[in-house]
Amino acid sequence: MKTHVKALVVGGGAVGCGIAYHLAKAGWDTLLVERDELTSGSTWHAAGLLPLFNMGYATTHIHKYSVDFYKSLEAETGLNAGFAVVGNLRMAQHQARMDEYMLYSSVAETAGVYHEFLTPKEIKERWPLVRTEDLKGALFHPQDGYINPADVTQAMAKGARQHGAEIMRKVQVQGYRWTGSEWIVTLCHMAEKGGNLVETADTFEIHAEHVVTATGNHAPRTARLLGLKTPAIVVEHQFIVTEPDPALQAWRAAGNPEHPVLRDADAKWYVREERGGWILGPYEKGAPARLLYGVPDSFRADLFPLDLERIEEEYMSMIHRIPTSENVGLKDDFNGPICYTPDGNPLVGPAPGLRNMWLAEGFSFGITAAGGTGYYLAQMMTEGEAEIDMASLDPKRYGDWMTTEYAARKNEECYEHVFILHHPDEEREACRPLRTAPAYDRQIALGAQMGQVNGWERPNYFGPKDAPADFDHAGRSFRRGTWWPYAEAEARAVREACGIIDASAFTKHLVRGPGATAFLDRFTTNKLPKVGRINLTYALTAAGTTRTEYTIVRLAEDSYYLISAGAWTAYDGDYLIKAIEDFRAAGGDWVDCHDVTTQWGVFALAGPNSRALLRDLVRDAEPETALGNKRFPWLSMRQIELGMCPVRAVRVAYTGELGWELHHPIEMGRYLWDLIWSVGEKHGLKPVGARAQNWLRQEKSYRAFGNELGRDATPLEAGLDRFVDLGKEFHGKEAMLATGIRSACVTLLIDGPADTDPWGKEALLLDGEKVGRLTSGGWSVAFGKQIGMGYVSPDLAAVGTRLKVRMLREEWDAVVVEDSPHDPANARLRLDG
Repeated sequence: MKTHVKALVVGGGAVGCGIAYHLAKAGWDTLLVERDELTSGSTWHAAGLLPLFNMGYATTHIHKYSVDFYKSLEAETGLNAGFAVVGNLRMAQHQARMDEYMLYSSVAETAGVYHEFLTPKEIKERWPLVRTEDLKGALFHPQDGYINPADVTQAMAKGARQHGAEIMRKVQVQGYRWTGSEWIVTLCHMAEKGGNLVETADTFEIHAEHVVTATGNHAPRTARLLGLKTPAIVVEHQFIVTEPDPALQAWRAAGNPEHPVLRDADAKWYVREERGGWILGPYEKGAPARLLYGVPDSFRADLFPLDLERIEEEYMSMIHRIPTSENVGLKDDFNGPICYTPDGNPLVGPAPGLRNMWLAEGFSFGITAAGGTGYYLAQMMTEGEAEIDMASLDPKRYGDWMTTEYAARKNEECYEHVFILHHPDEEREACRPLRTAPAYDRQIALGAQMGQVNGWERPNYFGPKDAPADFDHAGRSFRRGTWWPYAEAEARAVREACGIIDASAFTKHLVRGPGATAFLDRFTTNKLPKVGRINLTYALTAAGTTRTEYTIVRLAEDSYYLISAGAWTAYDGDYLIKAIEDFRAAGGDWVDCHDVTTQWGVFALAGPNSRALLRDLVRDAEPETALGNKRFPWLSMRQIELGMCPVRAVRVAYTGELGWELHHPIEMGRYLWDLIWSVGEKHGLKPVGARAQNWLRQEKSYRAFGNELGRDATPLEAGLDRFVDLGKEFHGKEAMLATGIRSACVTLLIDGPADTDPWGKEALLLDGEKVGRLTSGGWSVAFGKQIGMGYVSPDLAAVGTRLKVRMLREEWDAVVVEDSPHDPANARLRLDG
């Protein structure tokens, strides 16, 4: 038995075996341990579906890799993984569902996922047992299907062994201890007792440089052992197996092929063939979260009690869609645990606060994701980064504010939403409001329709003040929703008068101490600002790609205020703290870092009238000059007083207009909001939400983290050369230079359809061939047409290059324009007065 390994994988389900396979194949000495038998968790009762369909860019790549990889396993291992490549048919009962499929089609095209659209007539001709008269059409993936979960897991396990990995069963982790250079993991052998699996006194230790946890249903216990919080909590999932259907048997006996996996998304179920009958898997409302605090010792490959009444509606809709199933009896039924997270994406990546500890938890589609997760996570571990940006799956997207109750309720909601329309403007309602800034009630009174980011309530747009409770929900669309004219008016107000945006969700860190300057100089790409000034800068990964974007405000010689994206507070904080630890370990002086996000509220005030409005409120010996360029130049910070509120005012505007960010003690947020509105009307002030702001920043070609900026592109590829000082040394510099320019970020104006704007998921085409993809999209009030940002090959990045954008399955004209097409000289930002 190995006692010292490069990598220890904890968990022997499909995900754990996929990770062990790829780590071993990469040449790492790997050991996998499983507390019971391989596949004994959720793997054993999974339906084994392999849907390529996914709206996320990273997850689409993961699923595609899995589907391709599983087809190669038998040739490598000699084990048949039981892959039935029958395809996947997603039916649509109405146009909104077809719109969803058309948007997905853009995502699939950018990732190279083949798919087809079928009419109801074509469906009926291929599969006459399916009722089609009430369908609008369908999306068909002919290259996927379903697989035997146990077989594919065993095949990956055998492949891992062939590459040198070792697998131990019936051992359970009891504790983890980090020495500073390795993990010492304490384990015990498990024994059968009365049908239960119990711990024994036979313990031992494994020394591992890296540990990966893929513990499935046991994620809450794993989190406790590591001192972490986790949103990975299981939800009940029922599915039923029918007796053989004579009509289906006759269809197959006539030499016809097996049906594809059928998905009636509007009826919230999937169906596939099973031994002459059907398997029905519904995603119904009311499925409860279970095992919130851990799996009992008595729960092994067990199931929950059935609640078939809960899925009666879905069962009846199956009979409607497949009429021959009406007189077929039930053969078997299952109600087992499937792990979820609040957004449905797994937790894949470095654990917060820990070194060389990697999480692979919370897989609701674990069989589909196992191969791809193993491939990309192994890249992250062995090469420093994956070839795709994995930030959307990072475990640190949930902060310490999250509780078990929050995770359980959101996971139930996520389960229910598996087949609910996934609008790009979707906002889910469970557990809200939770985190609110002081002016929240004031904004609601003004008609704010809220979204949430990192748990914070944030206005998306301001609708009518007397809007019904379901106004936003009823108006969501894959085209222009009912919110569109409100966002357009808000964007126009910023360009023509003045707008106020609540940006309190911004992440804020205070970095100070005698080593702060030396640390930040090495940590970021740009020159550090002088005291009272600001700059935009980037922290890089070891691979030279963009890890985080910061606005740095220098408060004093050794004191800095760092502002970054609101969705990434724990993600940014963890990276900062670990980088400081590395700096200190290398001999650097003391540096202190504090997350002050919840101490400071932020109102962004922008527009040509913003100075005049603030001049009415500022308390200063010379109020007429307090906000002018001489005393308060662009890209500077000043401590000012607005009425009775002390404000750290930063002259910068993400909208590209004259403006200030007003950072204030958060407890004074309501006072300051009311004060601004007391003079706002005469200056044309309008409340503005995140959607209008997103449009406005694209008119200035401002890159957004998670869109244009991520761990798959360098700042130079993003066109941010002016924020990279190559005259100094900084983390990731050499890797960034060695990467070169593989693609280039561009801004495009688009002559698109009259009722639809790009969402930032669309393919860019030249002569019908994919040459890039959009990462952002929207509407430009300055140019009166659609706008987008994205990546193309460098030879297509020249201003004036004409391309096409795929929207609604049609090609629309697009042209590459200069960076910052609106006010390229920044004259409006520098406006004096």
